[in-house]
Amino acid sequence: MEKATTYIGLVFLGLLFVSAHADLKLGFYAHSCPKAEQIVSEFVKKHIPNAPTLAAPLLRMHFHDCFVRGCDGSVLINSTSNNQAEKSAIPNQSLRGFDFIDNLKALLEAACPGVVSCADTLALAARDAVVTIGGPFWNVPTGRRDGTISNATEALNDIPAPFFNFTDLQTSFANKGLNLTDLVLLSGSHTIGITHCGPLTFSNRLYNFTGKGDQDPALDSEYAANLKKNKCRTLSDNTTIVEMDPGSFRTFDLGYYKQVLKRRGIFVSDSSLTKNSFTNAYISKLVSGPVSEFFKEFAAAMEKMGRVEVKTGSVGEIRKVCTVVNR
Repeated sequence: MEKATTYIGLVFLGLLFVSAHADLKLGFYAHSCPKAEQIVSEFVKKHIPNAPTLAAPLLRMHFHDCFVRGCDGSVLINSTSNNQAEKSAIPNQSLRGFDFIDNLKALLEAACPGVVSCADTLALAARDAVVTIGGPFWNVPTGRRDGTISNATEALNDIPAPFFNFTDLQTSFANKGLNLTDLVLLSGSHTIGITHCGPLTFSNRLYNFTGKGDQDPALDSEYAANLKKNKCRTLSDNTTIVEMDPGSFRTFDLGYYKQVLKRRGIFVSDSSLTKNSFTNAYISKLVSGPVSEFFKEFAAAMEKMGRVEVKTGSVGEIRKVCTVVNR
């Protein structure tokens, strides 16, 4: 009986260890790769000042990664003759920064072969890039493992689209364990970066909103006229660049929310945030407060998103090269 009790106790302790090991934690690589986060930080600080507009794509890449099979680095995998990976999905065709992550991963592999995951590399790089351009800092607990499946159809189905209405957005975020507060805060990342004209992004709001050659009445008419005159001059134009937060698209600030309240959010999804009483009031609260409060709340939402459906423990793998699964 004593031996049985001892055995059960050992099993219980073992389960506790597995459970603890499976959790993300700050400093996960403190012993296995002590300089991992320093390598990421130094690489980002070296290159992002020379290419500050890369911060937004890296942040977006992390977001897109987490919404498809969780934050598992699957967005980084290349397509093959047998598989169309997430990279080839329409929402990801405009992503930039893959080479940046690949080069960073190579440095980590040189220092600690087979230790630091691509998922963690991306999560840390996105955070450090935003901080480097003057944006908020957030904690990035590490210990994510890499997924081995990357599917374009799943990316198309799971990544929130720019034409989503409020119900679509709420459902999409809820499916990932994220609430309306997270929706507003994570949408705030549109304060940096650009988009392109085109019917798949927002140009239908200018030229063919309901299929009758009309304009979206929810879009400020003066802003719409300016876009039609100076940016998206035809519905078919899908190359012209448009700032998501005109005038301060390089600065992480409250400008995006101010634009949304003026009915100048570029996407239907931006406009949709004003259609719900809670999200509209929350945006107004953020705008009326100091930017430091937005930074604090954005940081909490980012850390929460970074935990979505993560693979830990023995699930998944540590990819040696982020573009291909291990062989």
